[in-house]
Amino acid sequence: MTWTEPAIWYANLPAFYAAAAAFITDPTGNVLLVKPTYRNHWSFPGGYVDEGEFPHAACVREVQEELGIGVVVKDLLVVDWALPAEERPRALVHFTFDCGTVTNLESSTLCRQEIQDLAFFPPRLAEQRLPGNVAPRVSAAIQARARTTSVYLAGGSAIQ
Repeated sequence: MTWTEPAIWYANLPAFYAAAAAFITDPTGNVLLVKPTYRNHWSFPGGYVDEGEFPHAACVREVQEELGIGVVVKDLLVVDWALPAEERPRALVHFTFDCGTVTNLESSTLCRQEIQDLAFFPPRLAEQRLPGNVAPRVSAAIQARARTTSVYLAGGSAIQ
C-alpha cells in the first residue's frame, strides 16, 4: 500500500455543505418560521455556515442578519444529513439549535432583501409550510427539546 501525501488525501475526500438554523417557539409551542424572498417556501431562521465558522456561531449570525435580534444558542436539537440534490451538488449537514422561547418579536427588524415575512405556526402547520425533506425537523426538534437529547435524521428520516 502506497502512502498518500495528506494534502492529496484530504483533497480527494468528499466535501459537503453545512447549514445552521434556530428552533424558536412562542410560549404556547408555536414554531417560528421565516419566508425568504428567494424561495417559494418557508424555512427556519438560519443559513449556511461560512468557512472558518462554527455552526452555532452561524446560527447566531444568521438570525441577527435575518431578523435583527440576538439569540442564545442552547442545545443542538437536530442533525440532518441530506444527500446531494439536483440544485445542490454536494451533501448538506444541517444543524438545528434550540434558541429558546420568544414572547415578542416587535423588536425584530427583517432584512427585507432576504426575508419577506415571519410568523409563528402550530407544529403541524409549520410542517406543511416547509419542504417535505425539512418538515420532519419540526417534530424531531420538539422531541429533542423535551428529552434534552439530539436527534439524528438522514434525509429527513429518523434512524432507528
